[in-house]
Amino acid sequence: MVQTILGKKDFIESLRGKSCTFLLSLSNTKTANIKGISQAGIPGMLYLTPTLDAEFLATGEVRSLKDIASTPKGVPTPALISRAIHLLKPFRNIEFLNLGLEKSLDIDYFKIHNFDIKPSGSIEDGANIDAIDIFEKGVQFGQQYKPDSDYVILGESVPGGTTTALATALALGYDCNDKFSSSFKDVPNSIKNSVVSKALQLSLKENELFAKLSVVADNMLLFNAGFILGSIEKDYRLILAGGTQMAGVLLVVNSILKTMQGDIDSSKLALCTTKWVYDDPNSDLKGLLELLDFDINAYYSEFDFGLSNHMALKLYDKGEAKEGVGAGGALVYGSLNGLDKQSITTCVENFLV
Repeated sequence: MVQTILGKKDFIESLRGKSCTFLLSLSNTKTANIKGISQAGIPGMLYLTPTLDAEFLATGEVRSLKDIASTPKGVPTPALISRAIHLLKPFRNIEFLNLGLEKSLDIDYFKIHNFDIKPSGSIEDGANIDAIDIFEKGVQFGQQYKPDSDYVILGESVPGGTTTALATALALGYDCNDKFSSSFKDVPNSIKNSVVSKALQLSLKENELFAKLSVVADNMLLFNAGFILGSIEKDYRLILAGGTQMAGVLLVVNSILKTMQGDIDSSKLALCTTKWVYDDPNSDLKGLLELLDFDINAYYSEFDFGLSNHMALKLYDKGEAKEGVGAGGALVYGSLNGLDKQSITTCVENFLV
């Protein structure tokens, strides 16, 4: 159920049966408030999406709202997939990175790492991020972090994040206009292109790398880029669980390394995503990863909802939602630990009864 996008099968096979920590990055960007830019949650309340995703992943409950977050079309959050995997084959630990939330988590007994980071502004007006500070916090965390497991799965929940990732990659000079995915099947290109165009105009006023990133990026991109560079010398392996947003993190890493004339041993690093992202005709994950100056192992899970009759879940197979809350990494972990398509499907369906 796991297919190779780039690199060797050996990396992922070496993790078969090993324990992992599921680390979820949570952040808000006011870019998500732009009407029609994202469907990652409830209209008018997209700021709650990462909070609700974290609460459900940890407890099976949403505590900051009465119902599980879903899109206007009724597509339930991919947190259901990651939660199902955890119930069927529990992660060693689930931990959270608060990278600027509008609403704090209503969770006890789970480790929540706080960094005194505020939600970022809309890139349409300038994200107003202290990019170097957030990046350095990520580096420091990576240097200090010691997971109680064999490897780490790093996921994210950031509504509007594919738009900020696209703007960031373009501002950094990458040829990637048609390579970033969206939570929509039918991408709102006119809205997204307008927002990105305004962000790029603002970024042109800045010459220095981190000054540009302060205008066009989001907290997750910056912190996780720092986390990768801070932890790369550690003795555990790191899986970036996500699609084109996590590829955006790697492009930030790539640009920082070029600016600092550094390099990276990426042999302990991989990206894992879903079939829905890999097969998305409106994006090109492999093409994004091939823009990197370092090698990367990348994989996708072949899981889909072909065994389900639930209409909301069938929307995933039609191109809605695709990824988020570490679903791709969780599904790959599930495959490595013997979970089959039917058991995962049944578990997810049970959340929607």
